[in-house]
Amino acid sequence: MNSGEGRHVWQTDGWPRWRYDLSALAGSLTEVSRAQGLLLGRLADAHQAQRDQASLAALTEDVVKTSAIEGEVLNVESVRSSIARRLGVEIGAVAPVDRHVEGVVELVLDATSNCTEPLTDGRLFGWHAALFPTGYSGMSKITVGHWRDDAAGPMQVVSGPVGRRKVHSQAPPAGVLATEMAHFLAWANEASGEPLLIKAGLAHLWFVTLHPFDDGNGRLARAVGDLFLARADGSPQRFYSLSAQIQRERKNYYDVLERTQKGTLDVTGWLSWFLATLGRAITSAHATLDTVLAKARFWQRWAGTPLNARQVNLLNRLLDGFEGKLTSSKWAAIAKCSPDTALRDITSLLDMGVLKKSPGGGRSAAYELAD
Repeated sequence: MNSGEGRHVWQTDGWPRWRYDLSALAGSLTEVSRAQGLLLGRLADAHQAQRDQASLAALTEDVVKTSAIEGEVLNVESVRSSIARRLGVEIGAVAPVDRHVEGVVELVLDATSNCTEPLTDGRLFGWHAALFPTGYSGMSKITVGHWRDDAAGPMQVVSGPVGRRKVHSQAPPAGVLATEMAHFLAWANEASGEPLLIKAGLAHLWFVTLHPFDDGNGRLARAVGDLFLARADGSPQRFYSLSAQIQRERKNYYDVLERTQKGTLDVTGWLSWFLATLGRAITSAHATLDTVLAKARFWQRWAGTPLNARQVNLLNRLLDGFEGKLTSSKWAAIAKCSPDTALRDITSLLDMGVLKKSPGGGRSAAYELAD
């Protein structure tokens, strides 16, 4: 097995006294703070219902994408339904939700909505138990709600086939975890002097470097980072998703983590990447807000128009960004109705001017919003 070159950062003299060049990060900090201000300024001009919908969209994306980074696919509608119910946001028809989706939602909401509460080992144990409600990760039985014990060997992040595996990182041994986590949590809960955005980046890196659990460490590290980002925003309501941006830049994320975890205690490079990625996440949130505001304008225009539940559901699907072309057969499948009923629903909306036929329909007519 190729274990890589050099020592791991936690084996470095002076650990865990992270160092960084604040002057080199000043420009990035200013840009991110400015982006936060612009986004919050737009939201301040929106109605409460619109802010709730923007938050729902951001949280849904955050829950789905933080799992996608680990290769796990969650049902978007189930996640959205779970979050909407907990936030008291009306979304019309709801989707069934399983225990696993509920657990990931509970984790993300607790980290952000209760961001001012102390971060404790008990709270982390609760988050971990929420991620693995059955006590299994896939087919493997794992220790849930406690630090790992390394019974199966050192905690390593590896890739490649058996016999030619590469070790990307190795965490501190289980025997020192209690002490290491005590140091981390003491720092997390004290006024340690760093700018809050810097503290969010350090918390994410420090936690994932310790890798204190048998599984789920990446998702928990991002939740810890989100807790500090919520503190930096001064608001428990989320309007952007760093996890979604990390998922879009997944390879770079793992590359910079590996370099940092095999490097020195100077983590200016990691923090520079973290702030730049955060800035792109906030920029992406403007597109989400555009969609929310456009949706609100749409329903204001058609308020009072008699529509059935199937039509409302499918129109919301279109407003949220329907993938592919909407045909009468897709309408029937999604609405769970007959083809004749689907065609009547569509024809009614065409007559009212809500829908129009898509250009170049080909063999099967397709439809889109008229606005």
